[in-house]
Amino acid sequence: MEMAITFHNSSFKSPFINPSSNPKPKFLFPTQLSGLISSPLSSFNSKTTCLKFGSRTFTKPVKCSISQAAQPAIEKRSQLKRRSDIRNIAIVAHVDHGKTTLVDAMLKQSKVFRDNQFVQERVMDSNDLERERGITILSKNTSITYKDTKINIIDTPGHSDFGGEVERILNMVEGVLLVVDSVEGPMPQTRFVLKKALEFGHAIVVVVNKIDRPSARPDFVINSTFELFIELNASDEQCDFQAIYASGIKGKAGLSADNLAEDLGPLFESIIRCIPGPHIDKDGALQMLATNIEYDEHKGRIAIGRLHAGVLLKGMEVRVCTSEDSCRYARISELFVYEKFSKTPVERVEAGDICAVCGIEDIQIGETIADKAFGKPLPAIKVEEPTVKMAFSINTSPFVGREGKYVTSRNLRDRLYCELERNLAMRVEDGETADTFIVSGRGTLHITILIENMRREGYEFMVGPPKVINKKVADKLLEPYEIATVEVPEEHMGAVVELLGRRRGQMIDMQGVGAEGTTLLKYKIPTRGLLGLRNAILTASRGTAILNTIFDSYGPWAGDIVTRDQGSLVAFEDGSSTSYAIASSQERGQMFIGPGTEVYKGQIVGIHQRPGDLSLNVCKKKAATNVRSNKEQTVVLDTPLDYSLDDCIEYIQEDELVEVTPSSIRMCKNPKFAAAKKSR
Repeated sequence: MEMAITFHNSSFKSPFINPSSNPKPKFLFPTQLSGLISSPLSSFNSKTTCLKFGSRTFTKPVKCSISQAAQPAIEKRSQLKRRSDIRNIAIVAHVDHGKTTLVDAMLKQSKVFRDNQFVQERVMDSNDLERERGITILSKNTSITYKDTKINIIDTPGHSDFGGEVERILNMVEGVLLVVDSVEGPMPQTRFVLKKALEFGHAIVVVVNKIDRPSARPDFVINSTFELFIELNASDEQCDFQAIYASGIKGKAGLSADNLAEDLGPLFESIIRCIPGPHIDKDGALQMLATNIEYDEHKGRIAIGRLHAGVLLKGMEVRVCTSEDSCRYARISELFVYEKFSKTPVERVEAGDICAVCGIEDIQIGETIADKAFGKPLPAIKVEEPTVKMAFSINTSPFVGREGKYVTSRNLRDRLYCELERNLAMRVEDGETADTFIVSGRGTLHITILIENMRREGYEFMVGPPKVINKKVADKLLEPYEIATVEVPEEHMGAVVELLGRRRGQMIDMQGVGAEGTTLLKYKIPTRGLLGLRNAILTASRGTAILNTIFDSYGPWAGDIVTRDQGSLVAFEDGSSTSYAIASSQERGQMFIGPGTEVYKGQIVGIHQRPGDLSLNVCKKKAATNVRSNKEQTVVLDTPLDYSLDDCIEYIQEDELVEVTPSSIRMCKNPKFAAAKKSR
C-alpha cells in the first residue's frame, strides 16, 4: 500500500503504538521513520496535517501545544475567562543565542520607532554593564501591537547565574519563545529555562535562530530540542510545539528553514495562534503579584507584575500581603502600562495586563497587591538555592579612603541588604566579625556583577575567594556539581580534556559541531573545579574555546582539587615601583604592575613561575655610585598583565583578597592568615 505522510515537526504521533499498552506514547521523528515511511518529508502546511492511505485522505487541524493542555485548567476554573486582545510572553534562551537581537527586530517591524530615529543595537540592553559585557543581566519589559493584539514581551538573561531573574519572570506570562541557535542546538541554560517553563505549564514556541549561519543544521536542532522535551517529562501536548525558523539580525522568519518570509510575520502569527491570552477573573477581588522592582529618583519604588484578577485604579486603596496574617494598607499614587518602548501613565488597568505601580514605598518582590476588603495573597515566588559564597569586608589596606566614597562597614551592610530587595537568588548574612559579610549567589558571575555595580557607585571594600556551599545529608558531605559544555577546535581538544580531567570532571558527551571543525564536550564537574577554569581553558585553547556551565545537582565530595599551580609575587615594602626593580623581578614571573605604580607591603604584584609565594622589592632604586665608570644599560620591560575584576576573583586563593575601589582593583595577601602563620 502506498503511504505518504505530511506533518509538522513534532506534532506527528506514531499510529503504530498501542495507547492501552503505553500510557505515555513515545514520539517518532522524521529521521527515525525511514523504515516506516516510503516518501520523503513534504512541505509543512500551517493549517492542516494530512495523512494519505491509498486513495483516502484524512485531514485534521494542527493544534499548538496549549490547545489541549489548557482544557483541564479551564474546567477547574470555569469562572475564569481568557482575554483575546493580549499576549504575555517571555523570550528565553541560552546566552548568545540571539534573544535581544530578535526583540530588536520585533520592535522595529512593529513600528515602535520613527523611520528616521536612530536606534542602538540591542536596544533592550540599556544598562552600561550589559553593553560592555554584551550580555543581558536584568529582565526588561516592552510591548508591541500586532493586528489589534497587544503583545507584552519580557527579555530575560541567558546566563545561568541570573536564572533567578528568569524563574520569577515566568510568573508574569502564559507562554515563552524558546530561542535556540541553529548550530549549537539546546545548551545547558536552554535546559534550565525549558524545565521551568514546562513546570509552569506554559505554551512554548521554539524559534531556531541564526538560520542564516553557513553551518546551520536545523533538522538536528529540532530533533535535539524534541528529545529535550521528552527528557524533561513534557506532556504530549507540550511536545507538540510550533517551530519557527528565523534570522533575528535580518528580521526574517518562516515555517521552514528554506523558505523565510521577508519579515517576522510568521513569528507574530505563531504567537497569536499558539500562545493563549491570560486567564483572568475580571469581576473577582484584586490580585497582583509584585514580580520585579524598579527604582526612580522621583517616583520611588515601582512594583511590576501582571494583574491576575479585578481592576486596578489610580488612587485606589489596596492591601499589600506577604501571607494571610501579614498585611498592611497602601494607596496607588501612579499607574503605568508598557506601550511600545516606554511606560505610559494610565488611570485604569484590567486583569491580564502587565503594569507598573507607584506609591508603595516598602513593597518587596513576591508580595501581593490585593483588594482592601476581600483580597488574598497569591503564592510566593520560589527560586533555587545559591551554590557559591564570598566574604565581603571593609578595606584594610594602607590605601583605604583614597578613592572610595563609602568605606565603612555600615555603608557596606546597608548596600548589601538593599540588594536583597530586588535580587531574590542572592543571600546575605553576617560574618565572623562585625565588618565581614557573607554573600551567596548562583555563581561567581552573579556576585561579580554586584561587586562591579558597587564599585561604580563609589564603594570601597575587599572580597575573598569564592567558595562552594556544601551540604551534609545523613553524615555525608555533598557538594554542588555543574554541567559544563566546552566548544573547542579539534587541535586544542587534548589540552582542554586534560585540564577538565585534572579538575575531577567526568565526560558525558562529545560531538562535532557543524562544518567549522569544532567539538562540543559535555562534562559533569564539581563547582570547585570551575573556579579559575575559564582563564585556564582560554590559555590552553589559545583563546578559542567557549565555556558554558549550569548547576546540575548535589553529589558526593569529589576529593582535593588543585586549581592553581603557581604562587604569587608579593611586594615586601611600601613605595613606588621602579623600572630597575621590575626588570629584575620579571625574571621571577609575570608582573601585574609597571614602573611608577604605588604599592604597599603585602600587595600581589605578579605571578610566580613556580609553586609558592615569593616576596620581592619592586621599589628598589639603582645606586648612584660609580655612575661615570659604568655604562647605562637599556632596560626592556615586558607588558604587565591586565587582569579584570573577574580574572582577579578567579586567580586568588584562600589566603588572598581582592581590594575593590572605584578606580583600582588590586590583590593582596590576607593579613589574618599571615598573623596565624606567625602565631604557630
